Amino acid sequence: MDSLPIRLEPRALGPTRLRAFPLSWGCWRFAGTGVREAREKVETALAVGIDLFDHADIYGSEGAAEDLFGRVLAEAPSLRGRMLIATKGGIVQGVPYDASPAHLAAACEGSLKRLRTDVIDLYQIHRPDLLVHPHDLAGALDRLRREGKIREVGVSNFSRAQFDALQRYLPFPIAVHQPEFSPCCLAPLLDGVLDQCLERDVTPLAWSPLARGRLGVTPEQARREPGGEALANLIENLDILAEREEVSRAAVILAWILVHPSRPIPIIGTQRLDRIRDAADAFKVHLSRRDWYAVLEAAKGEKLP
Repeated sequence: MDSLPIRLEPRALGPTRLRAFPLSWGCWRFAGTGVREAREKVETALAVGIDLFDHADIYGSEGAAEDLFGRVLAEAPSLRGRMLIATKGGIVQGVPYDASPAHLAAACEGSLKRLRTDVIDLYQIHRPDLLVHPHDLAGALDRLRREGKIREVGVSNFSRAQFDALQRYLPFPIAVHQPEFSPCCLAPLLDGVLDQCLERDVTPLAWSPLARGRLGVTPEQARREPGGEALANLIENLDILAEREEVSRAAVILAWILVHPSRPIPIIGTQRLDRIRDAADAFKVHLSRRDWYAVLEAAKGEKLP
């Protein structure tokens, strides 16, 4: 069987010098534990090879996730040189969005302090603020970069047009596009976001690759959900591949994302050490073109024309 290649080598973050392991670790649930336990999670991810840690200033209550991560780095400063730190700004609870230059300047400063680092490797706009002109947003990001507070820039949950509008005014390339992407969320395949990544040499960071836990249930549990028969069918298709490849269902899903030619980096969010380790089994999976399209058809609930 000819398998689609998954190369276990660093992936470029767009047309920049930054390189990251093909899996990232998302820190949206990284809070509420002590520094010792938190450090064990970070070190487990690093031991697997994961070196891109994806934050946002709203993860946890009032930046708790960034603060906990910063306390880990304060206790073990040598870890900083082994990782890339990504974070996001632009969401304000109750507003809901503020990517104005003044807010981003303050948000970035807050993230730097909480993370206890002097530079953020990848700073992303969390969601598009429809009340900010892309010229002003570009100016704010350019200023942060020239001041040495951030290295590169990305966008999260942007449309193709919103990406283009921002890129027009930036004097440097956007490094990453961060869409939700999983067999339960096919939008980036269909709305042109992944095509734009291919066209612009931009790296997709796929958030919620396991569909916020929807792909972790049994077929029987899936069938109890509204429209659950289609979800159950998808899960059964994934389990056939997982049994064949002798890996977990999660590993098959990550492999399904990884083989796309835009070279996505899935962001895993598990807080369990065993599951962090098991994520690397994705690189053991051999998917044929037929396998990949079978998952897509099961996800769509219909045959492709």
